[in-house]
Amino acid sequence: MYGIKNCDTIKKAQKFLINHQIDFEFIDFRDNPIDKTKLQTFVDKLTLEKLINKRSTTYRNLNDKEKDNITLELVLKNPTLIKRPVLVTNNDIMVGFSKKSYSKLC
Repeated sequence: MYGIKNCDTIKKAQKFLINHQIDFEFIDFRDNPIDKTKLQTFVDKLTLEKLINKRSTTYRNLNDKEKDNITLELVLKNPTLIKRPVLVTNNDIMVGFSKKSYSKLC
């Protein structure tokens, strides 16, 4: 699971996984920045559009030109643009948290 530790959605997702006894590793974007190869893997599976959190403060603080041209480099510089959590499983990559989608892991 990728995200940032103080994110409420991360906390909900972690609680769900713990309560359902599903093992996971948490990787904080701020402590362990994501590399370009890993980010490209997420984009290839999900698309950049689905990966970007347009409700985040980071996104709202971008200028119009940046908002219209989000690149991997921009996301690497501003990892909080990534919607959280990003959960990588053996078969899939899920972004965001919903009990319905996470229930499929049980």
